[in-house]
Amino acid sequence: MKEQKQNLPFEIQISFHKVVEQYKKQLEFEENEISRNYIKSILEHVEAFPALTEGIKDFEELKNYKEPVRVLLDDLFPNVLTNNEIKAASIPFQNFLFNRSKRLKKIMEDTPEDFELEIRNLDNKSVYVQECINILNDYYGYKIDYSRPLYFDIPDEQGIIRRYRIALNGDFIDIYPKENAKKITDEDVDELLQNVEDIDLWRKKFPPNSWVFKGFTIVNLTDVTMDDAISELKTALLFEKSSEKDELQKLEEIFRSIYKIPDLRVGFTVYNPQDEMFEKMEYKEANSYILNDELVSECKKGVCEEGFNNIFKNHSFFSIANVDEYAKKTKNNILSRRLKEGDVKSCILAPVVKNNRLLGILELVAKKKNQLNSINTIKLDEILPYIATAVDRNRSDFENRVKAVIQSECTSIHPSVLWVFEKEAKKYIRDYDDDGLASFKDIVFKDIYPLYGQIDVVASSDARNDAIQKDLLHQLKIIQSIIDKAYKIEELPIYEQVKFRISDFMDELESSLNASSEQKVFNLLQKEVNPIMSHLSKQSSELKKAVEEYQNQLNPETGIIYDHRKNYDETVQQINRTMSRFLDRKQIAAQKIYPHYFERYKTDGVDHNIYIGASMVKERPFNKVYLYNLRLWQLSTMCEMENRFYQLQQTTPIKLDAASLILVYNSTMSIRYRMDEKKFDVDGTYNARYEIIKKRIDKSFIKGTEERITQKGKIAIVYSQRGDEKEYLRYIKYLQTKNYLGEDLELLELEDVQGVVGLKAIRINVLYTPDSNEPDRTITYENLMEELH
Repeated sequence: MKEQKQNLPFEIQISFHKVVEQYKKQLEFEENEISRNYIKSILEHVEAFPALTEGIKDFEELKNYKEPVRVLLDDLFPNVLTNNEIKAASIPFQNFLFNRSKRLKKIMEDTPEDFELEIRNLDNKSVYVQECINILNDYYGYKIDYSRPLYFDIPDEQGIIRRYRIALNGDFIDIYPKENAKKITDEDVDELLQNVEDIDLWRKKFPPNSWVFKGFTIVNLTDVTMDDAISELKTALLFEKSSEKDELQKLEEIFRSIYKIPDLRVGFTVYNPQDEMFEKMEYKEANSYILNDELVSECKKGVCEEGFNNIFKNHSFFSIANVDEYAKKTKNNILSRRLKEGDVKSCILAPVVKNNRLLGILELVAKKKNQLNSINTIKLDEILPYIATAVDRNRSDFENRVKAVIQSECTSIHPSVLWVFEKEAKKYIRDYDDDGLASFKDIVFKDIYPLYGQIDVVASSDARNDAIQKDLLHQLKIIQSIIDKAYKIEELPIYEQVKFRISDFMDELESSLNASSEQKVFNLLQKEVNPIMSHLSKQSSELKKAVEEYQNQLNPETGIIYDHRKNYDETVQQINRTMSRFLDRKQIAAQKIYPHYFERYKTDGVDHNIYIGASMVKERPFNKVYLYNLRLWQLSTMCEMENRFYQLQQTTPIKLDAASLILVYNSTMSIRYRMDEKKFDVDGTYNARYEIIKKRIDKSFIKGTEERITQKGKIAIVYSQRGDEKEYLRYIKYLQTKNYLGEDLELLELEDVQGVVGLKAIRINVLYTPDSNEPDRTITYENLMEELH
């Protein structure tokens, strides 16, 4: 037994005086002789134990009165109901039960040794306030409703938590003040009810142990595991936001409580109505026992005819009480095989339906036969509508995420300027609702500062052409080798003619590769080589093997070998993907400097545009200090991207070089979102000069030379104003101290190109960290190449 909780407004005395009083009153009016004798015998028996009516303060002392208490409470705890009722005598909020019914004793015997009975979600603060309100209601006659459902959570012999709702009977209690109790006025009550959370105030008005609680309560417990589990399931499905893993684990625990199966498992299979296919959920943690390791499956193949009719036509449950017998009956069909692979002996497949539309199948599976069957499917009747609502909501959320990704990846509406589009969209809707006519106007931002940067693969065209050349030469050499073998077996003139053609093409490819080279080889293959290959595969086993090996190397769509080009394309894709993700992550920090429009796009590298200005931000003043911060961020980020580019080279199929460039444009401009093209563009003829510069500067030469301004291992910063030069030299000096940039600095002038005159550039070498585990170790581009190769 537990000691009573300290620091309560009550001094607790366990007493049965009210039961004795009740018996004495009954004796006065009782006419039945048998009943009178029974009551007299009880009263005579209790007289020998005066402590039972005077009050027992030490809970442990109650052990000495176990038998007289049982006799005294026999009418309240009928022996004929003891195996059915979950009942005990108690003290409020003390987690202390005595004179327990046999059923309650059995429940407690099945709990683990270290289990301690506690009321769910009840803290000392709440108990103190509740006891004070009991004083106000019972002694002062107020009618303050502070009641709430109380529960015990008790594990059964299988370890499954059973929930019991507590019903209290307080008919056998007296509450009265001690000498140190304070008198409570209406003003006190008003103050207390306005400050329910102020426990110090309650303790001030009701000092600890200033009142007496004399008597006991009767506790009736009702097993509400099913109701509580359903309620918890509703909460989990409709309101809670938790991780996928936690959500699925909680769902499994709830169903285990409902079905009283400790190792019950839960799965879910999505139904795709467009393709009439079963699919796995997007959640990695989710199981599908219908699909097992498969990602998709045809519905009719996934279940038998009976199951198909139940689920798809009737939207009713399909249960398998014995999977082994089901497998024999269906001649080991796909469903039975997959269930057996998942160690399933019985299961329920429940269609999840919303608005007469099948969303998927809830799967409950057990490791013993007959644990799940057609009878206990009824437990799902109340639950499935909530699961359907949750699944429908999750599907809508996922579709919204898909739309968000499409907007993010496929359109130019950046979140930073979304507020303007929303404003225009609302106006569009209002106009349309008024008279059925509306137009979405172009959106213009004025006085905007642009920033542009790029990191591109050096000589990407040459690298791609080199890959094409190697693939074509390799393919022609293989064909040449096969023709040589065929000529030794059968000296046909056609072989010699084809060999001559192949040699001619190889000489042409080795000397140069032009736009028509690939098409010429393709025509040669289609018209002359492929028909011969079909013939050669039938001549001998050796030739057949050679032809098959050759054909296995071909791209099935083009009929051309795609090895070197594949390496090049995969390398560029990997670079672009990594650079884009890196830039997107860095953008999160950049937006905190000052909200701005950002877009990036992939070429043979990654280019980005940034626009910043007051007109793009809602109700926030703009200062050029934000522009300077963003320019410094851009330069440092470009240095980090250079590093990331070359660190990536350690894992890419081929090695490539990068060259980076930043364009500084010191004048403000207007940009317009053109609805027909669904993208931002500069607005006006004057501002078009900026776009011309962007398209031409990476091909520009240093004045008086044939040297490109962009160079591997360096960042070129192109500008036109002397003030820009001073600004960026400050940034460079700072980044040199951070080991981002080296000492090889050049101030250059660019050759004039059509429409662009007077551009200058700063070119500075980047310092590299070859190993991300050694951030303090920096080297030059030349040292980096030695390490990489």
